[in-house]
Amino acid sequence: MSLNTVKHTYKVTKEDREKLHKHRAFLLWFTGLSGSGKSTLANLVEVELHKKGISTFSLDGDNIRQGINKHLSFAPEDRTENIRRIAEVGHLMVNAGIVTLAAFVSPYIKDRDAIKTIVGDDNVIEIYVNTSLEECERRDVKGLYKKARAGEIKNMTGISAPYEAPINPDVEIVTDHQSVEQSVQLILDFIIQKLK
Repeated sequence: MSLNTVKHTYKVTKEDREKLHKHRAFLLWFTGLSGSGKSTLANLVEVELHKKGISTFSLDGDNIRQGINKHLSFAPEDRTENIRRIAEVGHLMVNAGIVTLAAFVSPYIKDRDAIKTIVGDDNVIEIYVNTSLEECERRDVKGLYKKARAGEIKNMTGISAPYEAPINPDVEIVTDHQSVEQSVQLILDFIIQKLK
């Protein structure tokens, strides 16, 4: 960290931007195993919010790792740095008055707690996409589980690296037993009042 920087405070605030957008801004953080449905749900929730005239932006794990975090590995320390950077980006987006949807495995409780510290606890809604490992492996959308089981991928969450489930998420979606439509509606029902 540079000792020669000073935080500049601008006259237009988050609250001013929220008034302009006519809704509150916060970070919807989708966490769960690879293949749990995080990106699918974030995408569909964003579509519904967009239909309601809500200013939104989505941050997705694979997309971010192709750009801003492309040099980070999946080792624990790099996973932590990946999530820290995304939290900082999310914080900027929320301050811009935008409802931001972030879909990341984010396997460690301490990293998800750090997100709330960076963005502000009252600005983060944690959504646990609780899908069993068996179901994620059955889906294996990207073929990652097959590669991990064959030893071709190291540090695969759920296989050779841990996933620490949220203890008290704001919303829990059990995709093994709920349709995509039901899951999207549950999330919307939770957040719609918070937009006012």
